[in-house]
Amino acid sequence: MRYEIKGETLPVVICQLEGGEKMITEGGGMSWMSPNMLMETTTNGGIGKAFGRMFSGEKMFQNVYTAQGGSGMIAFASSFPGSIKAYEIAPGQEMIFQKSAFLAGEAGVELSVFFNKKFSSGLFGGEGFIMQKISGYGTVFAEFDGHVVEYELQPGQQIVVDTGHLAAMSATCHMEIRSVPGVKNMLFGGEGLFNTVISGPGRVWLQTMPISNVAGILRPYLPSGS
Repeated sequence: MRYEIKGETLPVVICQLEGGEKMITEGGGMSWMSPNMLMETTTNGGIGKAFGRMFSGEKMFQNVYTAQGGSGMIAFASSFPGSIKAYEIAPGQEMIFQKSAFLAGEAGVELSVFFNKKFSSGLFGGEGFIMQKISGYGTVFAEFDGHVVEYELQPGQQIVVDTGHLAAMSATCHMEIRSVPGVKNMLFGGEGLFNTVISGPGRVWLQTMPISNVAGILRPYLPSGS
């Protein structure tokens, strides 16, 4: 499989497949394709894995697209102004994505739910609690909100992230959701109640415009319901 990511504000990844190669995505993920791409809707691993994907922000069923009778083309566009990133997944090279980041991937890629170990803090921490774990092998494409900045953390090195700005991290990283210290800071600081602390080793990808922040900014300008 060969691919090209085009566009900046609203990018798209265009994949060129050899005959018999497969791509997976959730329902509605395909943007355009050549006529020889055959679609099959499946739980892709059984009901247990389907429920796991649902809890991680994806749909229970996935669509598998196969190039039939020769090479084929299929494109997957982002659904929000932001970035599309490609990752090579292999044993020992698993990734953790923000909820609903998975866009598409080769057939050997597996998607499951990732829970923060500290259930209580994660429960109140919002976006940082439930994430997506990507394992298996192959290329996977993820869509993130806004521009993406990458950091490489050494063992024990930490970065503190406002909840929602964490786009992805290597599975070797450790994530902990902590409450903002001090009652005055929590009530009047304007930075929310929780921060996400990422510890290395591994890489971290941070997004500049979480869709949750955009929704909060727009909410006062939207007409209220009757």
